[in-house]
Amino acid sequence: MRRTRMLACVAVAGALVAAGCAPPQFEPVVDSTADVDTSDGLVIDGERVADAALFDAAVEEGRLSLYSGYVENSEKEVIKVFEEDTGITVDLVRLVPNRLSERVLSEQGAGRLGADVVRTSDFDIASRMRDAGVFQSHRVSAYDDLDDSVRYFDGEFYRVFNPLYTFAYNTALVEPAEAPTSWHDLTDPRWSGRLGITQVGAGGSSLTLNRFQEEELGPDFLPALAEQDPRIFDSSSAALESLARGEIPVATAVVSSVNIAASKNAPVNFVIPDEGMAAYDYFVGMTDSAVNTAAAELFLEWNLSKRGQDVFRQIGEFPARGDVEPPEILAQQLPTADSGKIVRIDPEVLIAAAEGDQRRWNGLFGYLG
Repeated sequence: MRRTRMLACVAVAGALVAAGCAPPQFEPVVDSTADVDTSDGLVIDGERVADAALFDAAVEEGRLSLYSGYVENSEKEVIKVFEEDTGITVDLVRLVPNRLSERVLSEQGAGRLGADVVRTSDFDIASRMRDAGVFQSHRVSAYDDLDDSVRYFDGEFYRVFNPLYTFAYNTALVEPAEAPTSWHDLTDPRWSGRLGITQVGAGGSSLTLNRFQEEELGPDFLPALAEQDPRIFDSSSAALESLARGEIPVATAVVSSVNIAASKNAPVNFVIPDEGMAAYDYFVGMTDSAVNTAAAELFLEWNLSKRGQDVFRQIGEFPARGDVEPPEILAQQLPTADSGKIVRIDPEVLIAAAEGDQRRWNGLFGYLG
């Protein structure tokens, strides 16, 4: 038995601290304290993640290649804990999901895909990869306990977590008592010209938020939001950066990204709106071209284990497994899956509505790209 203690902090972005100044103190995002037993497979806090045959084979391989569309700082936090738990090195290639899809499909078509594992958002992207023969099936040990919204195509890929799309505010500019508490509050005249939003074509997360707004907030919401003359960003990360700098007081944002920014002392906090939040999907699967097959299988097992799910939970994502509690982030307990406030749109509905949703959004907001 060995005792592992690691306080995993998000890497600090930006300029170096001026000479002679003490470095800023940041709060850790993940406290990965755990009891890790590798004497007979991989057992973490009493949970058997892998048997001895799989674990020993993965350790012998020693590394795996991960292509990921997940937020870079967050993915690096996941990798840190996995590497500490297993001793296996993860070589990361990180691109935004659309660029990742282009690279994966290009390499697959040329017969030289370099990834053992691929992680991406957007069911449409994952499905196109599958159609191109990117994935191979691996049934994780918890397979029979997972529902069909988590496991896909006999284990070719899995939904591992859901980031939650809501809105946030700058705490230096807006007092908590004055912050909007519902999506409809954003259409109040006091926020006219003072909002930040992300354009609908930015990716699956934006399309999910848009469909949530259409289904849950009614057909008049988006026209009213457009009348507010919001500042439109090409990515949610750019909107959050502007919010943290105080250029806008309120912006649409992802809970986990707000959590990471706050851990670096950005004056931001998020809102759990009265009408709920949009949950969009992230998937992971082992590639058909995987070289380090045991390490890839172990990575999938770890991601779907309670241990891996807890790491995502601490970052601020909503776990895919129903037996892992929702996170408490920035002193706010996130709602449970059955509360009605975590709204996950069926992937097939998103795909069917995408073209029309984007056309309507661009027309309402006068966005030409």
